[in-house]
This record gives sequence, structure tokens and C-alpha cells, in this order.
Amino acid sequence: MDNELLRQHDGHVTHLTLNRPHKANALSASLIEALLNAVEYAYTDGTRLLILNASGDNFCAGFDFSGYLEATEGDLVLRFIRIEHLLQQLYHAPFATLAFAHGGNFGAGADIVCACSARVAAPGATFRMPGLRFGVVLGTRRLAHRIGGDAARGVLTASRTFDCEEALRLGFLTQVAAQAEWPALIAAASKAANVLTQPATARLNEQTVVDTRAADMAALVQSVSVPGLKERIRMFRESK
Repeated sequence: MDNELLRQHDGHVTHLTLNRPHKANALSASLIEALLNAVEYAYTDGTRLLILNASGDNFCAGFDFSGYLEATEGDLVLRFIRIEHLLQQLYHAPFATLAFAHGGNFGAGADIVCACSARVAAPGATFRMPGLRFGVVLGTRRLAHRIGGDAARGVLTASRTFDCEEALRLGFLTQVAAQAEWPALIAAASKAANVLTQPATARLNEQTVVDTRAADMAALVQSVSVPGLKERIRMFRESK
């Protein structure tokens, strides 16, 4: 669908809005490609701040499993690889990234939030990252960098849901704020994004964000390449 992602460029600020509210903004193959194309374009168009939010009741329900039984395992593997590439482009962006989350956020949807440099959630937002339940290693090292290895193991081993208050305590979020407050936060973030020059911002990000892209992609590919991915997904979906 052409309107799965809404893009607005306002000066040095790029706004990306996930727009599949009927699917809780789950990541279809086409939405992943639209997001990846928009983020990569932002590398070239003078963007100083990239903002991610979503329409509907939730920010993002993660991987869209609709029709997965009819898909080939190769198609599913490719979509996970493209998600990992998207997350890496966000995490290593040479500009500020700001995610606004609300509602229930699942799997790769929570990973998108984790990949951004500033991470705001509305009261009541929740997060769950259950990929290891069906053998997929996605975003694990980035989560450990955000909240620490012990906390990451605790969250992922239990595959449990954590709320925005815990997310803030852990460092998964940088702020909890009602949606009515978000415009003011955007204005402040936009101003802050102009303090340094673009090259200085890029160099700062290079020096402060640990680059494990090759290892992260290798871990993801190894995990999804194990035969039986669809069966593992089916068993997970039946048990959750």
C-alpha cells in the first residue's frame, strides 16, 4: 500500500509515521522497504532530526506474520535481514533519531524504539521482545548496550512484557510523556539538533555508538537460517 508510511520533511526535520493502524502497524515487507528507503534518503537530504511515530492505538506490533505459512522460508529470512538492516541504519544514523511509542509494542517494533537515540513513550505503553522464543536473534546486542547485559538477559530469557516505567528505569526509554506533550518535545529536539554541525554530529555518533553491525547481522542470519523457521513461528504463535 502506498500510504503504509507517511513522510514529511520540514526544514532539517524528517517525520515518518507508520500508517497501518488496522494491523497495529505491523511490519509488512512493503512497510519495511518504505521505512528503509526513507531512512536512507534522510542520510542524503540534510536531515538533522528523524522522528518516528505511528497512527492508531499502537506504535508497532513488530513482524507481520500474516500469511507466513504461505511464504517460503527464504522470504521470511529476507524480511528479517531487511529489518536488521533498517535497525542498523537507525542506530548508526549520522543525525538524531527520536521515537515516540504508545500502546503495545512487540518484537521488531520495540527494536525500532531501542535503535533510536531518543526514546519517548506515552504512559501505559508496553514492550515485549520475544524473538528468541522462536530462535531469532534480532536486536539483542543493541538492547544489552542500552540497558546492560544482566537486564537484557532478564527481559529476554523470560520473554516478558515490561511497562514504560520499568523501561525508563532500565534506560530503554529516555522519557515518558503524555502525547499532548510531544509537540513541545519535538520543538526542543529540533533546536538541539542544530547545536552541532552535521559533520560534528556524525563524528559524535561514530565515537559514542558501538559498531557491531557485522556481528549483529551474522548472528541474525545464522539464527534465521536454521531449518524449520516457519514451524518454530507456528509453535510460538500457538503457545503465546
